[in-house]
Amino acid sequence: MENRADLLSMTANELKQFVIGLGEPAFRSGQIMQWLCKGAAFSEMTNLSASLREKLSAQAVLHYPVIEGRYASRLDSTVKYLFRLSDGQLIESVLMEYEHGLSICVSSQAGCRMGCRFCASTLGGKVRDLLPSEILGQIIVAQKDAGKRISNIVLMGIGEPLDNYDHVIRFLRLVSAPEGLNIGCRHISLSTCGLVPAIYRLANEDLPITLSISLHAYDDEVRSRIMPVNRAYNIDRLLTACRDYFDQTGRRISFEYTLIAGENDSTDGATELARLLKRYLEKRPFHVNLIPVNPVKERGYAASGKRSVRAFCETLERLGVNATVRRTLGEDINAACGQLRHTAGQDTE
Repeated sequence: MENRADLLSMTANELKQFVIGLGEPAFRSGQIMQWLCKGAAFSEMTNLSASLREKLSAQAVLHYPVIEGRYASRLDSTVKYLFRLSDGQLIESVLMEYEHGLSICVSSQAGCRMGCRFCASTLGGKVRDLLPSEILGQIIVAQKDAGKRISNIVLMGIGEPLDNYDHVIRFLRLVSAPEGLNIGCRHISLSTCGLVPAIYRLANEDLPITLSISLHAYDDEVRSRIMPVNRAYNIDRLLTACRDYFDQTGRRISFEYTLIAGENDSTDGATELARLLKRYLEKRPFHVNLIPVNPVKERGYAASGKRSVRAFCETLERLGVNATVRRTLGEDINAACGQLRHTAGQDTE
């Protein structure tokens, strides 16, 4: 990137030390932090002296993403953003409205190297990790555009969050800090395809987020076919890590299960899935979130029909598994992340 200080990636104490280093009083850092959370440019920080604003412009940088495209659903209140980063890379975020408030799904990488066969985000592979500021900036810019507070975050956009571990952990600490956006960790969900060593690291971070596991299969044969990560960390290792994660953190795990017609959506498959999860997690609480696949033309997968989805869910519930079908939002704007970025041709850069 560049040598100027990345203010949005700084903690409150780091920002204070930076401001003191500029020869300014420490209290200025609090004022700057308030402006950062509003998405303000240096020139808009009107309660700072002109000389301080000049120092900031010369020695610091603000990694707010720029809205390249804004797509509002005509079916519901969902808004999809195509953001351009400072180096020209494109990422996506999705803003969704629920009864409990606004929720945003953010990206953690430009592209993804996990190679899941049903996902548009992996087309073209990974270009780079996002900085903490670039993840945080998606929320700040979307909140400014919406004119309302965002209260919930899902790390389920483009990229594998635990493949960008250090930057994502810093982002989580920044976004939940009282002096920052102050979005509590209990309102944040992190979705991973199953990087087992990182799951164990995450358990030691003392961050009470919700961990969501992209499982999508009931045996290793099916999962390895649609998710290459399973060849490195198979279902046994993954579910053992999930059991250990709950035992250490006490936080219930959610399992995401994308339903693909003719691939993993049979009622026999639902029975196998229920037996699998109950065998590993026993009496521990968990939840299965069923998601009809978003068709990606390069992949050739089709979504399960409503009857198949209902039968799969009912089978799980009959076997004592807490399961729900995810509400579909933004169908008319391709709200599944990765499709806009690929269409814009960024995956080949």
